[in-house]
Amino acid sequence: MPALCLCFDVHEAYRLRRYTVFDIGQSSVYEDDDRNCDSLMALARACYLPMNELMLRLIRRYKKAFKCAFAISGTALDQFEQYAPEVIDGFKALAATGCVEFVAGTSAHSLAFLYSEEEFDRQVKAHSARLKDVFGKKPLCFRNAEYVYNNELALALQKSGFKAVLAEGADHVLGWRSPNYLYQAPGVSEPRLFLRNASLSEDVSINFSCREWASWPLTAEKFAGWCRGVADSADIINLFWDYHAFGARHSRETGIVDFMTALPAALLEDKRFRFMTPSEAAKKIEIRGVVDVPGFTSWKDRERDLTMWLGNDMQKDAIHALYALDARVRALGDPALLHDYGRLQSADHFYNMSTKWFTGYLSDRPNPFGNPYDAYITFMNVLADFVMRLVAAEKAANAKQPASRGKAAGKPRVRRKKSGD
Repeated sequence: MPALCLCFDVHEAYRLRRYTVFDIGQSSVYEDDDRNCDSLMALARACYLPMNELMLRLIRRYKKAFKCAFAISGTALDQFEQYAPEVIDGFKALAATGCVEFVAGTSAHSLAFLYSEEEFDRQVKAHSARLKDVFGKKPLCFRNAEYVYNNELALALQKSGFKAVLAEGADHVLGWRSPNYLYQAPGVSEPRLFLRNASLSEDVSINFSCREWASWPLTAEKFAGWCRGVADSADIINLFWDYHAFGARHSRETGIVDFMTALPAALLEDKRFRFMTPSEAAKKIEIRGVVDVPGFTSWKDRERDLTMWLGNDMQKDAIHALYALDARVRALGDPALLHDYGRLQSADHFYNMSTKWFTGYLSDRPNPFGNPYDAYITFMNVLADFVMRLVAAEKAANAKQPASRGKAAGKPRVRRKKSGD
């Protein structure tokens, strides 16, 4: 009986405003609040609110036979709370059904694991605590930003007690193996490794409204037939979809919402299938083998690697300059600096600097700067102002230390003589 594991990726990035060299040292407002608000409100109307209502109806209609998971980024939660709290209310209603699991990640939707294990650990703990506070349950499963994964990440997650990790079923990693089984990393018993069925996932999230696609139009019955075609050689079918696909990337007029409405019935008609959340599947489905992923994989691009974020010198320069500040920012502990440092780590900033191709952005996730060079210049201007603030805060902290130490001690320190003095 193959399990069907649906996980919807929910992420919203904070866009930087057009921050010029003349703003450095004059203004530390980095984000385009008006644009962020307008975008989030439009997405709430087109996707989040109607889809949350639909998910709730489906769960009730199928008497909890329908289940799914949501991987909600910390920056998405920030924007929901700031601009559209009713979206969070919808997710809370889904959480109350007991049929929805919320998957942990990095609070800033960052690539921190590549550069700072300390910062990565801080963000994971912060995001896990927040999900528990908002939705009432500690997350047991993990999805890194953009599904970035390798063996070392699995080891770090085992130490943190996660039961499952969601990753990309990249062909160059799987080889002859199928993504439709559960695996584990070398030398790691947990977390279980859930690999996305890229073909079936992208047929919905990417291809659905493409009239040039050979399988257009896609119906729930046709998609269920494809799932039945692999059922005899599968323990689990992992369908990881960008939530934007349902109403934002593919408008309601394309039939995407009707597709999702009909999909549970089309799949459950085959008695071999049953929906499971990741943590439920991790308990019930046995591991079929070891998948060795020494290099990083992601769910972006044909190569399924990191080149959409780190493929050119601009991206590398920006991200290295940012993480070079890591120890200093965390040592200082200034709340405002920590907040902005986290926001600047969002993977989207570096994605916007990609030069792999200029037409590679999806309609629902465009480059807010129009081209990668403006994105890079803006980011580096912002970072220059951030460094000025960091230096000023360090000087202020150092200026206080001698006086406070002397006052606390009551008298100056006396150097003890050593036998050789």
